[in-house]
Amino acid sequence: MTEFSPLQAEIHKLIRSSGPMPVWRYMELCLMHPEHGYYVSRDPLGREGDFTTAPEVSQMFGELLGLWAASVWKAIGSPPALRLVELGPGRGTMMADVLRAVRVLPPLYQSLHVDLVEVNPVLREKQRATLSGVRNITWHDNIDDVPEGPAVILANEYFDVLPIHQVVKRETGWHERVVELDADGKLIFAAADDPIPRFEVLLPPLVRVAPIGAVFEWRPDHEMMKIATRVRDQDGAALIIDYGHVRSDAGDTFQAIARHSFADPLKNPGQADVTAHVDFQALARAAEDVGARVHGPATQGDFLKRLGIETRAVTLMGKTTAEVSADISAALKRLTDSGRGGMGSMFKVLAVTEPNLTSVAGLSDEPPAPGEETE
Repeated sequence: MTEFSPLQAEIHKLIRSSGPMPVWRYMELCLMHPEHGYYVSRDPLGREGDFTTAPEVSQMFGELLGLWAASVWKAIGSPPALRLVELGPGRGTMMADVLRAVRVLPPLYQSLHVDLVEVNPVLREKQRATLSGVRNITWHDNIDDVPEGPAVILANEYFDVLPIHQVVKRETGWHERVVELDADGKLIFAAADDPIPRFEVLLPPLVRVAPIGAVFEWRPDHEMMKIATRVRDQDGAALIIDYGHVRSDAGDTFQAIARHSFADPLKNPGQADVTAHVDFQALARAAEDVGARVHGPATQGDFLKRLGIETRAVTLMGKTTAEVSADISAALKRLTDSGRGGMGSMFKVLAVTEPNLTSVAGLSDEPPAPGEETE
């Protein structure tokens, strides 16, 4: 991250010419500006990047997702052709691990066509290198471009970077949260002058009783609805893994990550990853609204344990040195634990399937009871 942000001058110019900018537009520019957007110009992953995702922690993560995909393939009748779709596939690490796992089922492996939805040209090249031996692989700019047919869709840390809308509760109602310039020319958060008419009738019950000053954020449903409609009509399942909460509630989760540490989301736009927690209740509601079936959510730790990650870790440790075994044990702990540095409870897992698929591996049809989830 540099002290100079080329995007900052452009955002200042837009605010001066058009007025305060909604948070969703600011986030969209930070991530997807065609020249200076964070996700179109760099590789953000790993120790040298800004954050580490679960597939970078251990091969076990992707391998278990491969076995999950195999279970879905069998559950939908082992179709002779299956599209294995990944949304935001990073460096291709997870897909490589998924494919290694499904090789144990030659009929499935032979049926696959891999479709990667990726807009970052830097990451596309890394994916090509990682997956250079894979046949039947195609890249797309969005899921709409993926050809029809039964599919298993994997989305790990995909929804958290989709732009959010934010509103702030005032005495006069709910006002859209915006980014504007203060007297010194510094980017700050503010609220639009006028409230959104009758906005409270659209809110979840918990949010309606939020105190003055509370922030509520949401993402439009269209991306989830596209995914759910596809699996509803064309068979298959989608697996969504992300950090977030299982019930819709008030709270400001808009944040920036740079060099594995939290940063000011209004400083150096385009130079840091800006994200917000995922509302899994909203995702589930959107999927059910179009007639798809929802399974979960569950915590990532519970999901991976149900799929057998502990057994897989023991198997891997039995084949290697004490030093590598220690690394495998540490990776298992990071992926499944709920303590500091653990991903096990903060990350949630949700599956969406066609209506007649009554169960999927690792997840139930019943959401957690109140108090079961951990942020």
